[in-house]
Amino acid sequence: MKKIELEIVALSHSITQTHSYAVVLGEVNGLRRLPIVIGGFEAQAIAVALERMQPSRPLTHDLLKNFMNAFNVDLQEIVISDLQEGIFYSKLVCINEHDTIEIDSRTSDALALAVRFGCPVYTYDHILESAGILMEDSGSTTKKKTTAPSAEPGSRDDLSGLSIEELNNLLNEVLEQEDYIRAISIRDELNKRKK
Repeated sequence: MKKIELEIVALSHSITQTHSYAVVLGEVNGLRRLPIVIGGFEAQAIAVALERMQPSRPLTHDLLKNFMNAFNVDLQEIVISDLQEGIFYSKLVCINEHDTIEIDSRTSDALALAVRFGCPVYTYDHILESAGILMEDSGSTTKKKTTAPSAEPGSRDDLSGLSIEELNNLLNEVLEQEDYIRAISIRDELNKRKK
């Protein structure tokens, strides 16, 4: 299977879910985005590395990087390899002078390490197809702004009464507001109706 390279394009706090964050991965040279819900600690670990902050003591992911460096193990790449029941599965592809080893990892931890090592992040097309969101090309004509019906934020029931067209319009609106957590639930509702 051909791997597709991704990069972190956003890290956002959920407007609708307390203590939840979304890390948004964007397809390099493409328009697809892959939002992944992560916890607060993992979001902090990614943010610290992205902003090149230097905590006074090493955080857990810094400790792991230091440990790997001490034993001449390099993190070559991260592969988001599977998606089962809304949970992303990832592998750390590590190398030393003798071996290449794949290690199972939570995706949030893998991303926190990828930022620290500066290694590429990959996934496969079938994962982007089932969980990704296609962004409109910014070079196209002006987006048509529509107002979607108001609903109680965060509840699943508010989406079930909307048509597919209304869901697509709402998806565009929440993406403009960068509420990726809400976008995930809308995308899941659209995928559920396709089946």
